[in-house]
Amino acid sequence: MPAAAPAAANTTSSGSGQTVCVTGAGGFIASWIVKLLLERDYTVRGTARNPDDSKNAHLKELEGAEERLTLHKVDLLDLESVKAAINGCDGVIHTASPVTDNPEEMVEPAVNGAKNVIIAAAEAKVRRVVFTSSIGAVYMDPSRNIDEVVDESCWSNLEYCKTTKNWYCYGKAVAEQAAWDEAKARGVDLVVVNPVLVLGPLLQTTMNASTVHILKYLTGSA
Repeated sequence: MPAAAPAAANTTSSGSGQTVCVTGAGGFIASWIVKLLLERDYTVRGTARNPDDSKNAHLKELEGAEERLTLHKVDLLDLESVKAAINGCDGVIHTASPVTDNPEEMVEPAVNGAKNVIIAAAEAKVRRVVFTSSIGAVYMDPSRNIDEVVDESCWSNLEYCKTTKNWYCYGKAVAEQAAWDEAKARGVDLVVVNPVLVLGPLLQTTMNASTVHILKYLTGSA
């Protein structure tokens, strides 16, 4: 008797009754995550430094937002405000992170923000945290063979990043490492995604960093 074909994955499962916190909800990736969560009947708590800022207005126009989306004023460096947003959630998707080459604005906020999210998730007994990191956390290593497969054991060379003043990659690497360390210490189920360029239709009114690269090619300023 032939083996039965595997059942197709259910990509439209309902999140009814479950609440997910999305940090940095007004950003490019986060906005799409909020949209998809709402479409699948999740209740969403979005965090923003200023929920009333016009750059977050598009979130309130999403289908289901009126019934199941709330925006919370959160400073990721303020643990208590992070706890207030995450408490009572079933899951957390951490997308908020500074994007800059200024080491003072990049490194400490990225590291401490990630740690605070993990600490708050652990105390709230959240089932899982998904952390949006970057390819910058793993690929910046001049000694690595170009054909080498990059996996969980690979990290950007921190000394090389400091020498070349690549504070973005340095910050991404140490922030992800801090998140893993905190998650393991506190028993948090952590999943990390390391995207490269993230392109697609914009839900927000401002361009994301990846789209800026395309604009530079179109305008000849690259």
